[in-house]
Amino acid sequence: MDYSIRDIKEEEISELDRFLYLAIYVHKGETPPPYKIIYKPELQVYVKNLGKEKDDHILVAEANNKIVGAAWVRIMDDYGHIDDETPSLIISVEEEYRGKGIGKSLLSSMISLLTTKGYKSLSLSCQKENYACDIYRSFGFYVVYDIDDEYIMRKDL
Repeated sequence: MDYSIRDIKEEEISELDRFLYLAIYVHKGETPPPYKIIYKPELQVYVKNLGKEKDDHILVAEANNKIVGAAWVRIMDDYGHIDDETPSLIISVEEEYRGKGIGKSLLSSMISLLTTKGYKSLSLSCQKENYACDIYRSFGFYVVYDIDDEYIMRKDL
């Protein structure tokens, strides 16, 4: 599959609402939450005024002239927050494009970008039963906090 990883264009930022929704982990056998859940304050922290702060960095995956995946970071008080120097990562890929290496490419590209910009670490929150935890470990993330059914993970850059 042909795809490319690139910086998001300003006029595309509104599409990140959809990728925020796709980033919500749904436990096996459960019904996905309604789309309007992304408008709750605890989730709006991921997208409100995104792209306006110096620590906001956004990459997208494009295939067939369409954005099919997104990865972004910002320093915020979210589920994956570790400290005020470490950006939190949000990443998701449309379902029909999963398993094709796009998420790994987005993650690798984001790590490279943050390393180039001088960040020392990257954090995220991952549900323990999410297969992505193993992918994050393969990229050097480790568990900082083990909280109920999720891990707060960190990667040193």
